[in-house]
Amino acid sequence: MASFTCALSSPALINGNGKLAPRPHCSPVKGLPPLPSSLNRSLHPFVLKNTIGFVVVRATGETPAEGETELPEILNTIQETWNSLDDKYAVAALVFALVVALWCSTGLISAVDRLPLLPGIFELIGIGYTGWFIYCNLIFKPDREALITKVKCTYSDIIGKSY
Repeated sequence: MASFTCALSSPALINGNGKLAPRPHCSPVKGLPPLPSSLNRSLHPFVLKNTIGFVVVRATGETPAEGETELPEILNTIQETWNSLDDKYAVAALVFALVVALWCSTGLISAVDRLPLLPGIFELIGIGYTGWFIYCNLIFKPDREALITKVKCTYSDIIGKSY
């Protein structure tokens, strides 16, 4: 009797007679010991054989762990937010437009990236602008304070709260 291992850690199924019932995508691996005949008779028909050992699959009545209950709370929050919206069609249209714009922009960026000289020129422009921004806004303390004030002001304008 040959031992089997499967792609993506998918184990071979051992049928009730103790024979390996390989899945079509399984391939034999030399060097693994066969299933002992003394265990064949005592094992449940649904025993999985992997390269480490035997795993018996059983259903239990245990509750999920604390980390697993977090997902429904997130889904409930999303559902409550969705239900509280007044104009669901407008939000759905905005999300659809955002996905289409993202798809178009990735197509445009990949088209520009295939041009011979433009990616290098754009990289130099980006490096130059970064250097200019650092020189004008981050090197000297009064400039840093003015930038922080401007960012906080813009943040409060967007959020609507004053900090």
